[in-house]
Amino acid sequence: MAPILCDGVEHVWSLLGERSEHRRSAPDGAPDWSIETFAAIFAEVRARTDVIVNFSTGAVGVPKEERVAHIRELRPEIAALNMGSMNYAIYSQKKKVFHHDHVFANPFRDIQFFLEAMNAASVRPEMECFDAGHIGNTHPLIDMGVLKPPYQFSLIMGVLGGIPASTRNLVNQVESLPSESHWQVIGISLAQWPLVATAVTMGGNVRVGLEDNFYIEEGRMAKSNGELVAKAARLCRELGSKVASPAEARIQLGLEREARSAPARESRQ
Repeated sequence: MAPILCDGVEHVWSLLGERSEHRRSAPDGAPDWSIETFAAIFAEVRARTDVIVNFSTGAVGVPKEERVAHIRELRPEIAALNMGSMNYAIYSQKKKVFHHDHVFANPFRDIQFFLEAMNAASVRPEMECFDAGHIGNTHPLIDMGVLKPPYQFSLIMGVLGGIPASTRNLVNQVESLPSESHWQVIGISLAQWPLVATAVTMGGNVRVGLEDNFYIEEGRMAKSNGELVAKAARLCRELGSKVASPAEARIQLGLEREARSAPARESRQ
């Protein structure tokens, strides 16, 4: 697992997100939320690289206590936090059918629950916003004092049910962010590449990977996360930007200077 997750670090990528879609238990391939699995991934990744580690909390049908236990115990530097509810669908224009269709529920009480757990563990929330209203959802949380600067936003564009992927929409979202915000764009499928270029020219950050997009270009599937990262890094350089090292990214994002290590855990029988 760790070599797959670390694929792309050689291209000077700085932040590694470990997603629920990538966790698999050995017996049957089902998603695994056990602290032991996260601890093993954390330790193996840290043995290979000092990239910033970001663990997921997002899932459907998994109790929120289970989705935050690894954050409380392992204390990664960053943890993903979905910032609002939405329809979440995949539609085939060719077949005129929905292949995937559900309501992705993230009410304020759950968002507050995760924020309080992250605050207690000194973990930076990476706020995943699938639409403009999700950015607006930060306002009461900032007012309550449960969401504190600097703010870390991921602007996800192109999911059916969320904001469409376009330069105009990205500009509008960035202009809607509160002060003291860092942001990155996440484009779905081939929309990833024009949005990467747009974000770089706007001074933002970017995320690429097989969770969001399978394609290097139209009709050509990526062989690995590393191939996607290499293209993104090349685009950054060709547009006159420097790809930050993990140490430089920590400074830019206001994180601790030293990489957090996976806590030692007692073996359990």
